[in-house]
Amino acid sequence: MALKWTDTRELAIALEATHPHRDPRYLNFVDLRTWVESLADFADARERCGEKVLEAIQLAWIEERE
Repeated sequence: MALKWTDTRELAIALEATHPHRDPRYLNFVDLRTWVESLADFADARERCGEKVLEAIQLAWIEERE
């Protein structure tokens, strides 16, 4: 199943697995968007992503880390 921008929890888990050395509290949204788009199971249009979506993914990643 392909991940979409709205799959914030699943994206956070995948990002934690692929970037365990990065602190999600200090990411810029350009890098975060690029990393999400490069995940193997990700398939969604860039146009569906905005600042609120990236904030939700970042918050989910912070929660996942804690």
